[in-house]
Amino acid sequence: LTIELSTLLRSKTQTTPGRGLKNGENFEMLYTLADKMGAAVGASRAAVDAGYVPSDLQVGQTGKMIAPDLYIAVGISGAIQHLAGMKDSKTIVAINKDGEAPIFQVSDYGLVDDLFKAVPEMINSIDG
Repeated sequence: LTIELSTLLRSKTQTTPGRGLKNGENFEMLYTLADKMGAAVGASRAAVDAGYVPSDLQVGQTGKMIAPDLYIAVGISGAIQHLAGMKDSKTIVAINKDGEAPIFQVSDYGLVDDLFKAVPEMINSIDG
């Protein structure tokens, strides 16, 4: 197991971006947030298929099944295949600019906002 995969499978806090991140370079923003939160970073199948990250970080029906205490979905629409891999998470937070995205139907908390605004604000609030 790689360190990232090992962390993904045992982490109590998980942040998982999707295709909304637009490219692999933007994953750095999520790695920064995860580092500050002590979280692992996963990815949706769309992000893996787009080549943003390696497939061993994929969460979902054809990826890893995880159930962290806190799951933060960032720019993830909420395709049924993805939900299958994270539905047992204790608390689900969704950030998506589309207020009609299916991920909001399963989330405990939702933020309809642009992830490129919301995530840096989260990072800054942790920094204090």
